[in-house]
Amino acid sequence: MDRFVREFNRDRRLAPRHDHRTPVRVRVRRRDSKECVAESDNLSTSGVFVETDLALSEGAALDLFFEMPERVSGLPAAHWLCLGHVVRVVRGESPNTKLGVGVQFDCYEVSRPAQPKPFVTEAAAR
Repeated sequence: MDRFVREFNRDRRLAPRHDHRTPVRVRVRRRDSKECVAESDNLSTSGVFVETDLALSEGAALDLFFEMPERVSGLPAAHWLCLGHVVRVVRGESPNTKLGVGVQFDCYEVSRPAQPKPFVTEAAAR
């Protein structure tokens, strides 16, 4: 049992992480907040770790928009709009480096392109 507790405390992720760098549009969930583009370092279906210039702290509520690849979700690539919150902040070694920010998704909406309609000839339609 002790081994289980140690393992659980070490890594509480809900889904496996994938090393995947992609642009992520990030906005602090406020009306007057400007959007910035960050880059993911790793990605899962339950969260993302991004590098950003935004000054964020744990608990900050965020809106994120990015393309989720098939190799991560197991479904065809799609755009995800996520509502999440910061669970971890890693400060750079120098003041000019970007922050590393771990974000847990609270909920998300998936947008896929419309499926093309099957081609139907006039004769087949009769």
